[in-house]
Amino acid sequence: METNITNARIVGRDGIATGSLSIRDGVIAAIDDSAGDLPGALDFEGDFLLPGLIEMHTDNLEKHFSPRPGVTWPSPKAAVIAHDLQVAGAGITTVFDAVSVGDYDSGGERRRMLADAVWAIGACVGQGLLRADHLIHLRCEVSDAGVVEIFQQFADHPLLRLVSLMDHTPGQRQWAEMSKYRLFYRSKNWTEAEFQAHLDSRIESQHRYARLHRDQILELARPRALRLASHDDTTEDHVAEAVAAGITISEFPTTLQAARAARQSGMRVIMGAPNLVRGGSHSGNASAAELAGQGLLDGLSSDYVPSSLLHAAFLLHGVVGIPLHRAIATVTANMADMLGLPDRGVIEPGRRADLVRVRLDGDLPVVLTVWREGRRVA
Repeated sequence: METNITNARIVGRDGIATGSLSIRDGVIAAIDDSAGDLPGALDFEGDFLLPGLIEMHTDNLEKHFSPRPGVTWPSPKAAVIAHDLQVAGAGITTVFDAVSVGDYDSGGERRRMLADAVWAIGACVGQGLLRADHLIHLRCEVSDAGVVEIFQQFADHPLLRLVSLMDHTPGQRQWAEMSKYRLFYRSKNWTEAEFQAHLDSRIESQHRYARLHRDQILELARPRALRLASHDDTTEDHVAEAVAAGITISEFPTTLQAARAARQSGMRVIMGAPNLVRGGSHSGNASAAELAGQGLLDGLSSDYVPSSLLHAAFLLHGVVGIPLHRAIATVTANMADMLGLPDRGVIEPGRRADLVRVRLDGDLPVVLTVWREGRRVA
């Protein structure tokens, strides 16, 4: 099967050029820097042609498993398919579904969700029901009493490629600013005594389990050649600890100090696309735009809003001033490099034909068409 595209602004690794492209048998067969007509070609009319976006950490799937508090969707496969439709519609052709291992405060809801989510992702992939290429990212809450036992159940899953180590204990990392933690949990309507009891329980669990579980998960992950990420690094000590453990990705560092230390130590720095789109962190932490402006940003993750990934990449260009091809690399080529996906992320002959047609509406990028391995999926 062959598809030809012409008159496209092709976003390449080194720049942008108007030209034509041919897809054959699921891969990019040829690129021509002329914009001339090709018989039967799809005329892009000057729209952008981007590599398919690569998302490494989205918990968007959880919204479809639990669309409202206390509501569990009855069909796990239906939840995965709905999530996939939203992801592909955002131009994401490769997604690492970040499934939480450990609860820390959800009353067991996430633990119950985990097995259903992993099973449903695998079943839908196996049956060819999904538009995007789905892989699994286990984000492990090291202060949870059962995290190691749960992780062991899924450590050899064929779709597992990425493991992140998290510690959401109040008073550190993401929640170093306690007033932000109180604000985040205001819906609980706790009394002061109830809130203090919650804090005491969380801190006690952290002291008992966090370091032990962190070391145990690392021991399980290393021989399986899984990519490793640290979550919410806040201090230079957090970064040094990650580097010593062989961790290569710093997800969402909460301070400029931590981001700079991570970069200086050879780690890749990932920030949230919603942080950039909203103009700051919802937790009051480091600004993605500031990190990008100082040359400390390697990649973006949509985190909890799939559509934010593409929007944030264009904002890196329009607001921060990063050349557009380099901005797009934060959601394509850079991500492929750090996640070990050499067959995608760049528009070059021989690469997978994971492609996105994008048109600008003012400064808002709009996804018009998405191809995965040469097949239109959105």
